[in-house]
Amino acid sequence: MNYEIIELPRHLDRRGNLSVVENGIHIPFDMKRAFFIYDVPGGESRAGHAHHTLYEFIIAVGGSFTVHLDDGVEQESILMNKPYVGLLVKPGTWSHLVDFSSGAVALVLASDFYNEDDYIRNYDEFLELKRKNGEIS
Repeated sequence: MNYEIIELPRHLDRRGNLSVVENGIHIPFDMKRAFFIYDVPGGESRAGHAHHTLYEFIIAVGGSFTVHLDDGVEQESILMNKPYVGLLVKPGTWSHLVDFSSGAVALVLASDFYNEDDYIRNYDEFLELKRKNGEIS
């Protein structure tokens, strides 16, 4: 599977805890874009796509949600519920965010600026691309 779970440094303090993400240190890319997903209505999902070249680092900064990952052969589900743990989703991995708790906030750090041409939004096209590249049979 084409992902990595990365635990971020935690600075514990009675006044409140702090975690940090630094380019090239905690994530293997220089962040070019950050976006938040929040106020997701019950039963709704987000993402449902893959990228050709983009890396994403997903953090549950509040609440919880599940990330379903699929490389065309294997599927795995990761519960995101700790603000000091990030999920690095590598290019060529289909991701789908579901089961948002009330008040959940997902922070996504991306390796590049928005480029619609980098998205693979159709699952059948995703599988066909994987077959073409010899990644699945």
